[in-house]
Amino acid sequence: MSVSLNHTIIHSRDNRESAEFLAGVLGLEIGKEWGPFIPLETANGVTLDFASIPESSITPQHYAFLVSEAEFDTAFTRIEELGITYYADPHRKHPGEINHNDGGRGVYFLDPSGHAMEIITRPYGGFPE
Repeated sequence: MSVSLNHTIIHSRDNRESAEFLAGVLGLEIGKEWGPFIPLETANGVTLDFASIPESSITPQHYAFLVSEAEFDTAFTRIEELGITYYADPHRKHPGEINHNDGGRGVYFLDPSGHAMEIITRPYGGFPE
């Protein structure tokens, strides 16, 4: 049996704000609002369904996106142009830096609801895409 992730719900203080933020950074298209969800679909078919909930109920999560070198350049340029604080590490001890883990590049940044977003050009362990 083949198993793959189809969708996940991302709790947000404002679903439209968070969806537009990530879509803007990653160059994704926002899908049609469906019930309480604002969807973003990734290239591998996984849908990120942003849902608004009270901010006090949000538990920050981590979302990592594997991108090509060219996509990294474009997304990183957007991060810098928007003045988004970014880090080389998940503990946010190296602000204003990117990492070169596993022979690629990576960067962490927070979305408007405090979720840790990460873009990487190589999967962990250095395996090719």
